[in-house]
Amino acid sequence: MDLTPRQASDGAPARRRRRWGPVIVLTLAVVAGGVVVTRFLTSAIDYYCNVDEVGAREGCEGDRRIRVQGVVERDSVHRDDASTAFTLTFNDVSLDVRYMGDPGGVFQECIPVVAHGRIVDGAFESDRIEVKHTNEYAADNGDRLDEADAEAAACSVLEG
Repeated sequence: MDLTPRQASDGAPARRRRRWGPVIVLTLAVVAGGVVVTRFLTSAIDYYCNVDEVGAREGCEGDRRIRVQGVVERDSVHRDDASTAFTLTFNDVSLDVRYMGDPGGVFQECIPVVAHGRIVDGAFESDRIEVKHTNEYAADNGDRLDEADAEAAACSVLEG
């Protein structure tokens, strides 16, 4: 078996031609996959904001989907057949919230809640409400409970 390199007609060793087509296709596929994954992961993140941080902190811009924590303001809950409107407050800043449906459960005035959604026409359009007393709220937001409890206590004192 002869393992010496082949010689070109001019006596120089023959060069193997690289096929760039498959390399370019593979590179484009990897880049496109990276873009898709990045866009998916970015859109899947709901930033967590207190009411006073909406529009004031990076990640809490009104044009993206966010989670907003606040206390349901006393005398602000208004229900009709299709939706529930109320005001969330935190650190003396208020945000009007529209929720399609009835939040149900233990939802009431003067309790901390987290609303998921986005700002539309100056109000927060929510499609999910977490009430402080649910296990999911406590597990996801344990580090924020003390501040929320203080706000709720102030609201309850005003009520009584």
